[in-house]
Amino acid sequence: MTDDRGACDGPWHRRHRLALDVMIATAFVLLDTGLTMAGATWWPAHPGTLAWVMLGVQALACASLAVRRTAPLTVVGVLGAFTLAVTLLIAPAGVLTPAHEGQLWAPLSTMPAAYGPLFYQRSRRTAYLALAAFTLVVMQPWELSVPNMTIGLLRIAVGPLLALYFDTRRRLMQALVERAERAERERHLLAEQARADERARLAGEMHDVVTHRVSLMVLQAGALKVTAPDEPTRRAAEDLRAAGCQALEELRDLVGILRTAPEGDQTPSVAGFADLVAVSVAVGIPTELIEQGDPALASPVVGRTAYRVLREALTNVRKHAPGARVSVRVEYGNAQLRLTIRNTSPSGGPRSALADTGSGLGIAQLRQRIELVHGTLRAEPCSDGGFSVEATLPAFVPTAKSEL
Repeated sequence: MTDDRGACDGPWHRRHRLALDVMIATAFVLLDTGLTMAGATWWPAHPGTLAWVMLGVQALACASLAVRRTAPLTVVGVLGAFTLAVTLLIAPAGVLTPAHEGQLWAPLSTMPAAYGPLFYQRSRRTAYLALAAFTLVVMQPWELSVPNMTIGLLRIAVGPLLALYFDTRRRLMQALVERAERAERERHLLAEQARADERARLAGEMHDVVTHRVSLMVLQAGALKVTAPDEPTRRAAEDLRAAGCQALEELRDLVGILRTAPEGDQTPSVAGFADLVAVSVAVGIPTELIEQGDPALASPVVGRTAYRVLREALTNVRKHAPGARVSVRVEYGNAQLRLTIRNTSPSGGPRSALADTGSGLGIAQLRQRIELVHGTLRAEPCSDGGFSVEATLPAFVPTAKSEL
């Protein structure tokens, strides 16, 4: 069963962007239609068929704001074409006579339309060219009306300025994330180097101090064996020398271990989620994996912790919920990683051979590990008879805690 709770988390405007754009477009359609009929723009004192047709065309042009994210240049082109058409119908065609002369004929929808090209369009050059043409159409410089030109310029400038601000803010956040990742990698390398240096120091001290003393004991035992006047003393000296030689061999092995860098935590990270799900499917448990966001946002320590949570949750499903369906949802964010594993109610009873295995402390140990990295773990039964495990982990944790 799909976990609907993950789809209900987070800000509403980010989860329903199309609905938000449709609401914005509807609001501007109503606003521009009301302002036009109130005589704030090009509406004539005695509207005819052409005026009503152009009012409908204006509503359709304003409604194009619903696709301002996917087609920002199209929205600018549609509203610019409508504004130019109204201007030409007024002058030089003279087929439309506004009730109030000398006003700005462009609808207010041009303001949010000017926001899109710089924020959603990849090519900045194309965006600037489109906005320059759009600004000329809205300003109507051929009318030589300073108030209209000023108002038109300010109206168009608001959108691009906001777009540049939010785009700069987004780039700054990405740069900060990259810097944090680089700093974490550097701290990890420094910590590894410090541990290696400490191991080498301990190995050197053991070699210099302990080996020297034991070697003296071995030499003195050997000398005692040669100079002893009776056989029991010589045998005791030989035993002491043999024990000392064995201690030296074992000490060499221990020093070698200290000088060798450990292999580290080999637990897979987020890249191993698909393998865990594949194994679960292979043993007969229908499992679905849904990933949202960029997995690169999860640091290695966070990824390994999340991997352990998923592994423990899937193991518990195999033990206690045979026949259940499992949904795994992973959401990668700049600030946190959220992992949700939910299974439906089992179709059969727990298998005693599997349910009795283990210590029964898997979830408790995971909770302790997650709390150490300042995360949270929630494991609870669902109302439909299934079970849900939800872990929320920070995107980054200090290196000193990453080895826990």
